[in-house]
Amino acid sequence: MFLSIAYQQMVEIMKAYRRDTAVIAFDEPTAPLTDTEITILFDLIRQLKEEGKIVIYVSHRLKEIFEVTDEIVVLKDGKFVTRLVTSQTNEQELIAAMVGRDIGDTYANLSRNDKIRDVLLEVNGLTTSAVSDVSFSLRRGEVLGFAGLVGSGRTEVMRAVFGVDAVISGEINLDGEKVSFSSPRDAIDKGIALCPEDRKEQGLVLYRSIEDNVCMPVLAKLRKWLFLNSKACEALTVKAVKKYDIKTPTVDKLVIELSGGNQQKVILGRWTSELIDTKVLILDEPTKGIDVRTKAEIYQMACNLAKEGIGVIFISSELTEVINVADTIVVMNNGRVAGSVKREDATEENVLAMAMLEG
Repeated sequence: MFLSIAYQQMVEIMKAYRRDTAVIAFDEPTAPLTDTEITILFDLIRQLKEEGKIVIYVSHRLKEIFEVTDEIVVLKDGKFVTRLVTSQTNEQELIAAMVGRDIGDTYANLSRNDKIRDVLLEVNGLTTSAVSDVSFSLRRGEVLGFAGLVGSGRTEVMRAVFGVDAVISGEINLDGEKVSFSSPRDAIDKGIALCPEDRKEQGLVLYRSIEDNVCMPVLAKLRKWLFLNSKACEALTVKAVKKYDIKTPTVDKLVIELSGGNQQKVILGRWTSELIDTKVLILDEPTKGIDVRTKAEIYQMACNLAKEGIGVIFISSELTEVINVADTIVVMNNGRVAGSVKREDATEENVLAMAMLEG
């Protein structure tokens, strides 16, 4: 049976717990989880501490660090930076230690698109084997957020829009034209792109170079007779590296050797090159397992793409993130749309209520 990334993570956590070892290390355990699952995990960690176990907890989510730890060790670029007593520090001091400077209020500092235009993507009554009667619209230049608990159907909706999963009924309209995709290639050709939930398994070819990954969807446009134009491939990739500030000495570097944030930037570079006309960009958990500074960069990248007229769909399990980045938030509950709310009216309480309450 196929389990979602979140449920796979819960299985891994329980495997670690049942081994009954003296030391248990959790490395980004909550990345694919929502608040309900995180609460279960934290209760488990408290139980382990009461039993005298040593718990090592690695996370980029500062709220979690302050909730479950007694001491904090900060590492940067593979080197020890400092050790802090959790009860004697705060988020701003910790961020400054992590990035080398105070990044201020990340969300308040975002430069947003204020020219949201006409409807670009309209989904009506979309039904698949996983979701039912889903309807929403995305405007040109808008960042549309999707929130919901694990298993609510956020990712499954986007898989159908991207042509991965079969549509049983419903209608998808792109730029005023009814479309039907039998494969992701069909969606890509029409201008829809996806940065998937699991970038390592579904988004990247890890043992290929940055250049190979960036050029992958446009190889036909980079041919010179029967062969690839190597200079054109390199030039296209160099532009992506510069645009997204990908940290690498060369475009030939293997993607598996990059940090999580730089891997995510490679995918963004792939879908926003000059050779591909992306109209709708779906970002599914784009900041999972990424450091604080790069998260802020990705938030701004989403806003910048919206300024270019791209419709951006932003899916996140972090309520604070989706509420503060998106212009409008669509809330999923049990495979259906439970409601939507504008950013200025959104709170964690009203979004959670829609995500959790039946009917």
